[in-house]
Amino acid sequence: MILFAFLQRLFAIGSLAVFAVAGWLLWRWYDAWHVAETLGLTEPSTALLWWGAALMSFSLLGRLPILMLLGRGETTGPARRAEAVTVPGADGAALHVEMEGAGQGPILVFTHGWGLSARIWAEARADLGARFGLVFWDLPGLGRSSRPSIGYSLEGFAEDLHAVIDSLPEDRPIILVGHSIGGMTVQTFCARHPELLNRRVAAIVLENTTHTNPLETMIFSRVFKPLQPVVELACKLDIVLSPALWLMNWQAWLSGSTHVAARLAGFGTRPTREQLDRTARLPTKNSPAVQARGNLAMLHWSVTDRLPRIDVPALVFVGSRDLITKDHAGEAIAAALPQARLIRVEDAGHMGPVEKAAFYNEQIGDFAEFIRLLRSRPVAPSRRSFLSTDADLVPPARPDDEPVERGGPGLSAGSAARPI
Repeated sequence: MILFAFLQRLFAIGSLAVFAVAGWLLWRWYDAWHVAETLGLTEPSTALLWWGAALMSFSLLGRLPILMLLGRGETTGPARRAEAVTVPGADGAALHVEMEGAGQGPILVFTHGWGLSARIWAEARADLGARFGLVFWDLPGLGRSSRPSIGYSLEGFAEDLHAVIDSLPEDRPIILVGHSIGGMTVQTFCARHPELLNRRVAAIVLENTTHTNPLETMIFSRVFKPLQPVVELACKLDIVLSPALWLMNWQAWLSGSTHVAARLAGFGTRPTREQLDRTARLPTKNSPAVQARGNLAMLHWSVTDRLPRIDVPALVFVGSRDLITKDHAGEAIAAALPQARLIRVEDAGHMGPVEKAAFYNEQIGDFAEFIRLLRSRPVAPSRRSFLSTDADLVPPARPDDEPVERGGPGLSAGSAARPI
């Protein structure tokens, strides 16, 4: 999430400046008070003390009022219990993998966005765990996965995903779900392992992701793309200055500055306070050096030319207010994939799977049920069967569905790139 990284750094510098001004004001008051006390002079005005105390309080406690201002009071349900295992990654990382949910039917494998971790999928755990098997894993160097020994690349992430898939039961269909860089990882995996599509991997879901260098599909791309050398230099500086940046990021989180950056870059509507805090906390916890290396990897990646060869049922989500990945990126993916359905989610930002979780998970659930029915047939899934309109393959339409956002598998919504 390069745009978020830029805003996070910008607001963190501002937050640190406020902290420094608060410290300077408090020192000025203390110095004046000490001189007056020593020389028996009149005590100085307390204006500097109160201003310094107010700014210092905001620097260290601003998170709470910012959350009250920017977030809604709703809470996410209690976390489900999951079985955690460690899977050896292809590039030397020890991958933290969590498994939960139903013991039968399709297994949904979730790959999170960059800078985040498997903790981001709280809503999916609550909404889908009763019906499907769920697998959540942390990308290398993030969350509870260790760092790789041979560097960061989308190809390496794809092979790590392959290792996670190999650790799962072979008698259950797998649906890969990827958000942001998770979607990039899924696309890379599919392009590198077409022999597993429609066999080991039954379908894919791509959420708010791109098919090429993110600088080309973000807001103000005409400004940022020519500045790619500057962006790369900034990432390399982040690697060198990582310990100092980590402390600065925590101070920005305490002040609420990171939450402002997350709200501006990540959300199209007003999220809940818990959602906003979760989205701000995860990249704060993760190493700035790791995040910088992943950002550098994204800047030299593209799967555009290989999309037509990813011949597997696909659901592609785009958010109408996504600034990090503009909707034309998802539209291009859906148009290029042989078996894709595009779903446009109005008012959703880049964190659409979180802020619009009920809708995303409803569509994913319907899609997974469709794949379950498709796989239960004696004939292996194919493009023809996926595009079939046979009544026994198509989940019933809901009368209250809205044409713009709705249109589960099998329905001909106006937003569909290829009606199923």
